[in-house]
Amino acid sequence: MVVTDTLNSGVHFPEQTAACDVGWKALAVNLSDLAAMGATPAWCTLALSLPQPDDVWLDACIDGFLALAAQHDIALVGGDTTRGPLSLTVTACGFVAAGTALHRDAAKVGDDIWVSGTLGDAALALREALQGRSCSDELRWRLDRPTPRCALGQSLAGIAHACIDISDGVLQDLGHVCDASGVGAEVRLDALPASDALVAHVADAGRWRLQSAGDDYELCFTADPMKRDALAVLSDSLDVRLTRIGSIVGGGGMRAFDADGIEVHLQSSGYEHFG
Repeated sequence: MVVTDTLNSGVHFPEQTAACDVGWKALAVNLSDLAAMGATPAWCTLALSLPQPDDVWLDACIDGFLALAAQHDIALVGGDTTRGPLSLTVTACGFVAAGTALHRDAAKVGDDIWVSGTLGDAALALREALQGRSCSDELRWRLDRPTPRCALGQSLAGIAHACIDISDGVLQDLGHVCDASGVGAEVRLDALPASDALVAHVADAGRWRLQSAGDDYELCFTADPMKRDALAVLSDSLDVRLTRIGSIVGGGGMRAFDADGIEVHLQSSGYEHFG
């Protein structure tokens, strides 16, 4: 499995983000893609564009990058540097046993829809940063240092049908699964898992918009309802919160409902790359 992602300053991370966090996130978003396929990380490359030479910034960036690499036993084997606007492109390779990779096109009607962790913290931290307001370290950490769910992805083989990582927003990314699988989805917005920090800041529809805004880098996957017990065991063994948020249905399209079963149409359903 080979994946690649580019992070641009001011687009994928605020310009004032610490160099070590930029390095961490550049690798994290790629590891999250590998996690969504159930792959074990092996090696990666880094292509870096800098406006001008800056040894202090570069050392800190690489420190953050290598700190996450060490956690996942992935080797940095090469790359390139050039002059230009601050930008990082990582290509990562991982391995998975034949026939066990997770895909987007395998969701089945009747499947439960699950997500890992909590959603919306990074979007709230980004909103506060762009408006010049400070936020808690917990929220900012979720924006700057997402946690790739590699162990979870590897453990979902034989349990999950389809899987994707949540980079552009849970509804938008789940929509990619539905399109690839030829199915539809019904999601309970009140079931979207939220941290205490997010609940303390925003309520109801405002929270749902943040939770569907993206930058979470959690996993969204589908599984037969008969796998609920196995997923409960997996959640405990990995110490990762897993939450059932809806169901895969026939037809197509994405529908979202509130706690009273009333359909909700959010103004935005995720990050638009060229919006």
